[in-house]
Amino acid sequence: MSEYAETPRTSLTEGPPGTAPAGRALTVADVLALPVLAAGRPEVVAGATRLDRPVRWVHITELTDPASFLKGGELVLTTGMPLPEDPAGVRRYVDELAEVGAAALVIELVRRYHRPPGPLIQACRVRGLPLVTLAQDVNFLEVTQVVHTLILGSQADAVRRTQRIHEAFTALTLRGAGPEDVVRAAAQMSGRTVVLENLVHQALLCEPSGSTVDEALTGWEQRSRATQDEQAPRTARPEVTGPEVTGSEVTGPEVTGPEGWLVAPVEYQGELWGRVAMLPPPAPSAVFGPQDVTVLERTAMALTIARLIHTTPWERTAHRSALRDLAEQRHRSPADARARLAALGLPTEGTVFLAVLMDTRAPVDGTGLEARLSQELRTTGTAALVGVLAPARLGILLALRPSQPWRSVVEQLGRTALEVDPCAVVSVGSEVMDLARTARSFREASRVAEATRPGRPLTAGRSYNELSDIGLRRLLYALREDTRVQEYAERQLGRLIDHDVRHGTELLRTLRHYLDAAGSKTGAARLGGLSRETVYQRLRTIERLLDCDLESGERRTGLHVALTALDVLREGGAAT
Repeated sequence: MSEYAETPRTSLTEGPPGTAPAGRALTVADVLALPVLAAGRPEVVAGATRLDRPVRWVHITELTDPASFLKGGELVLTTGMPLPEDPAGVRRYVDELAEVGAAALVIELVRRYHRPPGPLIQACRVRGLPLVTLAQDVNFLEVTQVVHTLILGSQADAVRRTQRIHEAFTALTLRGAGPEDVVRAAAQMSGRTVVLENLVHQALLCEPSGSTVDEALTGWEQRSRATQDEQAPRTARPEVTGPEVTGSEVTGPEVTGPEGWLVAPVEYQGELWGRVAMLPPPAPSAVFGPQDVTVLERTAMALTIARLIHTTPWERTAHRSALRDLAEQRHRSPADARARLAALGLPTEGTVFLAVLMDTRAPVDGTGLEARLSQELRTTGTAALVGVLAPARLGILLALRPSQPWRSVVEQLGRTALEVDPCAVVSVGSEVMDLARTARSFREASRVAEATRPGRPLTAGRSYNELSDIGLRRLLYALREDTRVQEYAERQLGRLIDHDVRHGTELLRTLRHYLDAAGSKTGAARLGGLSRETVYQRLRTIERLLDCDLESGERRTGLHVALTALDVLREGGAAT
C-alpha cells in the first residue's frame, strides 16, 4: 500500500460555505469552505487537526524558496511547478514554510502533479503543516481577492467592535462604576463567565454566562492555583492577524492553566492586587478571540481605576454582598451559595452556621466596627463573613466547627460592639447545620433585634440578646407600630382611661395592681395603699365600665396584655 494511501484525508466540500464568526480571525478551515476554493474540490492530506490556524494573508508562489517572502500566517498557493525533485529538497521546502509560520500549503493537482508526492505528504505530516490538494483548476488570483476582502472586512469589523468595547468601558470608568458593574459588563460583552479574585485566590466576584455560579466556582482555589503552576500549559494571548501584524508575545491577558483560562492582572497603586479571569465555555473546541482579549484588557484597566476610586476593600464588599444574598435568599440554588462562599474561603461542609446582627445608633461605616470585628475573627481563627447589611446594621455569619461553642465567640464580639457603641443591640439567631438555612437564622436574629430597645439592660454576664429573651413585653415592643396592637389596647382600656381623665379617678392604676397581684383583692389593696373596701368598690366600677367579669382568668389575661401594650406605646417603645 502506498504512503499516500495510508494518509487520512478530510473532505471539505460538505456543508455550506463559511466565514469567520465575529470576534475571531479567518482560519484555514474557513477559507477552504469558501465557494471559490470549494470549486477545486479541496482535500486535506496532512495536518487535518490544525485547520484552526488563522490566515493572515494569501500568498501565490512558484518559487523554490517562498519562505523568504513570508511573515507568518499566510495560506500558500502553488501549482507545484517549483517543488524540488529530490526528497531532501522537498523536506527543506516544507521546513522553511513551517519555520516561518505559514498557515497551510495548497497545491493544485492539474499541471505537474495529479497526486501529491509522497515526500511532500511525509514532510508536512512531520512538521504539522496542513497540506491541501485541489483536484480541479482554481483561479488563484480570485482566491486572493476574496480572502483578502474577507480579512480586511473582518479587521474593519474588529476595529469597530474594539471601539465599542473601549467606549463602553470608558463610560463605566467616567461614571465611577464599581467592580460589580465592570465584571458584569465584561461578561455581557464577551458572553463568557468572568471572575475577579485576589492574591490568595478568593473569588470576590463572579458573573456567570452560559453556566451557573456552582459550575464556575466549585473548587475555585485549587483550580486557580493550577493556572500559576509552572508545569501548567501556558500560551501567548490570542493575536489579531492581518497584513501589518507580525504576531509576537505580549504582556497582558494570556491563556493559561489546564482549563485554558484567559487571565489578566489587576493592580492597585502600582502593585499586583489580584487577577480577573475569563473562563472558556464547556465546548472543547471553544477558543478565545481578539475581542475577548480586548474585553479582558479593558476590564483589568477599569478594575484598576475602580480600585483607586472605591476605597472600601473589595474583600469587604464581597462579604457584604454574600451576606445580603444569604439573608435575603437571593441565590439561584443552594449549590451556587455553597460554591460562592467556599470561593471566599468559608468552610461549607461539616459546619455550624450562626447569624449575628449588630444595630448601632450611627452608621456602621463611620464607627470602624466592621474592620475591628473582622480583624478579631481573623486573629482568633474563626471563619466568618462580616459585612454591613444596612447603614446602621452589621451582619456576621459565623462558620463554626460542631464542637466549637458559639456563646464565648458571640460574647466577645458583643463586648467589642458595646465598646464602640454602648447602646448597640447585639442579636443572635439559632444555629443551623445547612448553609441553605442561614436565612432562617438571620430572620430570627432580626426578630430579636426588633424586640430589643437600644440601651436596654442586658442579662448579667451577657453582651447579646437571643430568642429565649423575648417575653410578652418585648414581643409587644416589636409589634408596637402595628395598628392592630394599638387598636386592641384602646378597645380593652379606652373607656377606663376616659373615665379617669373626666373624673380624676385612678381606676387604671387599681386595675394594674389587681392584675399584678394575680387577681388578689388583698394584694391589690396592699400594692395601692388602699383599704379593701375601696378596692372592692373600684373593681366593681371597672367591671361595669368594661362590661366584664374580673374573676375570669381569660379576661384578666387579655387586660394584662392590653396594659402591657399600653405601657410600651406610652413609653415610646421603652421596653424593659
